[in-house]
Amino acid sequence: MAEQAPVLSEPLESLDPELAGLISGELERQRATLDLVASESVPPRAVLEAQGSILTAKYADGFPGRREYDTCEWIDRIESLAIERAKALFGAEHVNVQPYSGSNANAGVLHALCQPGDTVLGWDFTQGGHPTQYAADTFAGRFYKGVSYGLRRSDRLVDMDQVEVLARRHKPRVIIAGWSCYQRHVDFEAFRRVADSVGAYLVVDMAHFAGLVAAGLHPSPVGVADACTMTVHKTLSGARGGAILCRSQLASAVDAAVFPGEQGSPLPHVIAAQAVTFLVAGTPEYRERMARVVEGARTMASVLVDASERTGALVVTGGTDVHQLLVDLAPSGRDARSVMARLNEVGISANAMRIAYDAAPDPGASGLRFGATALAGRGGGPAEFQAAGEILADALADGDGLRTGELKERVRALMSSLPLFSYLG
Repeated sequence: MAEQAPVLSEPLESLDPELAGLISGELERQRATLDLVASESVPPRAVLEAQGSILTAKYADGFPGRREYDTCEWIDRIESLAIERAKALFGAEHVNVQPYSGSNANAGVLHALCQPGDTVLGWDFTQGGHPTQYAADTFAGRFYKGVSYGLRRSDRLVDMDQVEVLARRHKPRVIIAGWSCYQRHVDFEAFRRVADSVGAYLVVDMAHFAGLVAAGLHPSPVGVADACTMTVHKTLSGARGGAILCRSQLASAVDAAVFPGEQGSPLPHVIAAQAVTFLVAGTPEYRERMARVVEGARTMASVLVDASERTGALVVTGGTDVHQLLVDLAPSGRDARSVMARLNEVGISANAMRIAYDAAPDPGASGLRFGATALAGRGGGPAEFQAAGEILADALADGDGLRTGELKERVRALMSSLPLFSYLG
């Protein structure tokens, strides 16, 4: 019998020290950074263990009890566990946990509900929506006729009158609600009424706020919409993957659209990590954490509103009801990318985001989006979010960089008080 090659059992540190060093560098960056990227979070240790497990070695094309490979009895049980936990957590009739991402989930739902050339009415991605809802340069725009609605100029809130007018004019097959960058709750019942009035399916993209729904801190679209799509790694703070929740009568169409319609074999290690995520999201500790997320975002928004005169930055809609806030830099005369680079110099991460009705050609010309999920995941509470808001305001006001050293030290002190991944050494 041939001996197993030593390279197959050698740990990463000795087999590939170059890559191990790069991963260590990223670990140290995360530990030292005030992470205000709205789509990032801190996954539990058990999620990392499941997603890095031996399940990555298994093929399992198909679904529990209906595989194209044998020896899937353990994979069937793992996937069924993830499905049942998600159904219980969200009150869903059917769940598909196989999409590789939120984009794959959106693709799967449109594949299930539409024929090529059908009209899809989605949230304008230049005003807070996601491109995979309808945009011309994505699958949604290439295979379907994309039409978009947006926000009112007066208050930057979703324009339901426009939604109704466009729906009656274009008779879409699907209307998509849900967003990537919006600071207030959405009236899903209003969307339902519009969809019913034109005979459309209603889909809600809840990739960003799924964790808030799970914690009871955001109106739930489940049961109102025909289908909901989501990621599991944003506010849900878990595995990097996607999922679809839908009515039972759509189950067969959705499953067939995901596999083999949109993608190949599922990722058992990711599905196992999703099962852990849904378990954690049902605990009181998780709900308390999400409460800190929402209150933390509101605290930072309040600090920035009070500091707007000296920063020249306006908080869009004057605050937030969710995990994130959007800042308009146009009054300051600065562009978002240069300010983002300045923030990075002092150890703050964020991302540029288009502001509704911004005429500049750069998609992130005037807006910066900040989120509270990662800081709360490190244990941040009221005092830490107040400190983070004050550091952020001072950094936005420090256009000439004279306070860079001081701001770096304040970030370092705050992050040192909230250890991250300490079990990794």
